[in-house]
Amino acid sequence: MGKLTFAMNVSLDGYTAAAGDDLGWSMPDEELFQWWSDRVAATGLALYGRRLWETMSSHWPTADQEPGASPAEIEFAQRWRDMPKVVFSSKTRPVNWNTRLVTGDAVPEIARLKAGEAGPIDIVGATLAAAAIRAGLIDEYVLVTHPVLVGGGTPFFTALDHWVQLKLVETRAFPGGAVLGRYDVRR
Repeated sequence: MGKLTFAMNVSLDGYTAAAGDDLGWSMPDEELFQWWSDRVAATGLALYGRRLWETMSSHWPTADQEPGASPAEIEFAQRWRDMPKVVFSSKTRPVNWNTRLVTGDAVPEIARLKAGEAGPIDIVGATLAAAAIRAGLIDEYVLVTHPVLVGGGTPFFTALDHWVQLKLVETRAFPGGAVLGRYDVRR
C-alpha cells in the first residue's frame, strides 16, 4: 500500500494560493527548490487537481528548453515530466507527460491507487486533497510554510467533522525563511 502525502507550500495564514490563484508569494530559494525537485524524483505517483495541474502543465513540460533555464530548473522539468501523474478533472483534456485523466469520483479512485501503489504518492492541490482528508486517506502532511500573510485564497486545510491527530516527524528551516513541518497521521 502506498503512503499518501499532502505536500504543498502554504502561507503563514494557511493558504496554498492567494486570491485569484496567485502563487507569486511562494517562490522558493535554491535550497527549497532543490528539496521540491528531490521530492518529485522520489514520488512514485502524483495526484493533481485541475487548477494546480493547469498551472504546472503550463510551464514545466518545456521549462528546460527556455533560454536561461538554470540547471536546477532543467532537472526539475525533466523529473516532473517523468513522474507518473493522475489528474482528477471533468474539464481538463487532454493530459500528457506521463499522465492519465480521471473524470469520476476522486475518493474511490484515490483509495484504489493507494491500495495498489507500493511507492510514495503525493496529492497536490488543496481542493483534491480536501476530499482525501475528509475520507481519511492522507497518511502524512508536509507543510512548507512561507513567511507571508496573503489574507485569503485557497486554504490548505478543509473543514473537518472530526479531529485528525498528528505526530511531528521532521522540521527544517530554509535560507529564504520557509519552514518545513512533516507530520504523520496517528491511526
